[in-house]
Amino acid sequence: MTMTTPEQNVGATTGLPALGPEGTRLLRLLDDTFEGWGVAAGARPMTMPPLLPAADLAKLDYYDNFPHQAVVAAPLDLERRATTPFDTTAGRFPSDALEPAALGLPSASCYAVYLTHQGTQVADDALVTICSWCFRKETHYEGMRRQLGFRMREVVAIGAREHAENHLAEFTTRIQSFAKALDLPLRREAACDPFFDKGSSKAVLQRLTPVKYEFLYEDLAIASVNTHRNFFGERCDITLESTGGPAFTSCVAFGLERWLSALTRRHGSWASAERAVLEAGASGAAGPVI
Repeated sequence: MTMTTPEQNVGATTGLPALGPEGTRLLRLLDDTFEGWGVAAGARPMTMPPLLPAADLAKLDYYDNFPHQAVVAAPLDLERRATTPFDTTAGRFPSDALEPAALGLPSASCYAVYLTHQGTQVADDALVTICSWCFRKETHYEGMRRQLGFRMREVVAIGAREHAENHLAEFTTRIQSFAKALDLPLRREAACDPFFDKGSSKAVLQRLTPVKYEFLYEDLAIASVNTHRNFFGERCDITLESTGGPAFTSCVAFGLERWLSALTRRHGSWASAERAVLEAGASGAAGPVI
């Protein structure tokens, strides 16, 4: 039987490809592995909603910082729908047939974590792990490499500054060890996330000390480690039980479909990619799997 690679999948150019049994099995294996890392570190598994109030995302400057990626959702306006029906030629509802878009489809899993902890006090060493559907508008879509809708596993630290920093250091080592065991050469590069106003002191600090590092296979970022300092702690009023001050946050993110693309490109088939992950687990490099 000829293998259908992620790049050949039906829906690859629309950003909405499907996965068959082999890809589904490998995605679950990877997600179990990454979740296992988080749980072993003490993270609480949580499940987040696929949509968030656009007003909450706006409060986090999401639509100012990432307007090029933003996707919103709106229900049909039942009164105007009769006069503005579905456009079969264009394959879409016209904007006049929709109510105002008050729901946002987040581009990363961690936003829901910060909003869920809004107005709460946390321990100095809180950890949460989640896997959510994420959505990004792109200039083009390509197989499992670049999608409109995709799954992201994250392990999020909320607490003291040292906790947030140590979280990233520990997972950087784990990612690099796992990639070595997979024979998957990854390049670690500093990147930039515009969480801070360009003229602010925090933005200047970001240019001096990067807040985001990506792990790239070829030209594709498949994982990242990110620190937000106390940005989300301040915006969401998340405070520390120990001091009452704003919590610091950091997150480690894994784009699951991107890992599928990298592994199948490197190892040539679903079966070989799955075998590489299982062997990395047997060697201990993958760490605990739940």
